[in-house]
Amino acid sequence: MIELSKAEFDVLDALWINYPATASQIIERLSDDKQWHEKTIKTLLGRLVKKGALTFEKEGRQYIYMPCMERADYTLKESQNFIERFFSGRIAPLVSGFAKSEQLSQQDINELKKVIDDWEKNQK
Repeated sequence: MIELSKAEFDVLDALWINYPATASQIIERLSDDKQWHEKTIKTLLGRLVKKGALTFEKEGRQYIYMPCMERADYTLKESQNFIERFFSGRIAPLVSGFAKSEQLSQQDINELKKVIDDWEKNQK
């Protein structure tokens, strides 16, 4: 699993919006939320390429970047790693903690019930 810093994830997240994309397009996407210098973003793009999270093609004077993984795949792996590290691989204590601190909305509860119901139907 590729380990990403928060800043690296933010850059990759901007690319996942629509790719392939040039560095300029990624910089533009990030400019609304981040006060990063253009060189900072280009440095982060270079780090992501070295880590194997991005690939690129050179077209003239521009680099066209593409992610090496889909967002859903990355978030699934990160979620599994988080649950393994903090909850010994068990999801129930995580959900229980949210429920006890009253951070689950009715919508969250309904969605969780549906997921469990669907899973149980598929197990039969």
